[in-house]
Amino acid sequence: MKEGGKVSKLEHKYLPEFVYGGIDGSVTTFAVVCGAIGASLSSVVVLILGFANLFGDGFSMAISNYLSTKSEKELHPKHRYSPGKDPVKTAWATFISFMVIGLIPLISFILAAIFKNSILIENQFTYSFVLTGFALLIVGALKGEIVGKHPGKSAVETLIIGGIAAALAFGVGYFVKSLLS
Repeated sequence: MKEGGKVSKLEHKYLPEFVYGGIDGSVTTFAVVCGAIGASLSSVVVLILGFANLFGDGFSMAISNYLSTKSEKELHPKHRYSPGKDPVKTAWATFISFMVIGLIPLISFILAAIFKNSILIENQFTYSFVLTGFALLIVGALKGEIVGKHPGKSAVETLIIGGIAAALAFGVGYFVKSLLS
């Protein structure tokens, strides 16, 4: 990853897409899980909403990234500080990161559905919570390491931001359910 103590150009070039896609993928998918759990929806509904979020939001983010990068290149075609990023590659980096890291909050629900294990079924949300927390910590630490910030501080910052989003989604799910019940 690092060459002689320096970050490789490739790492630096696509780091924003990796971080952006990974954090948003895990946060939004976990927020969907939390909203569904807060509303007392079934595990099947959690999986349906979770996968719909993964593909719909992942595609939306990738296309938005593509259009943003393309627009930036068109706006400053000969500017020497213009980003040398390929819009297609930035879109793919965002999409792949979103999908891979965004799948983590659904793993416990997927495994419970496949194996029908009572311990998995009873603790799906707890496992999702823990796995998502680890994912956010790892992405945050990696971001901190690559940009030269303290990895621990960056990891905690990322975890807190994800936690706030999850708490908001859970609260909204719970509140809307209480209004409709």
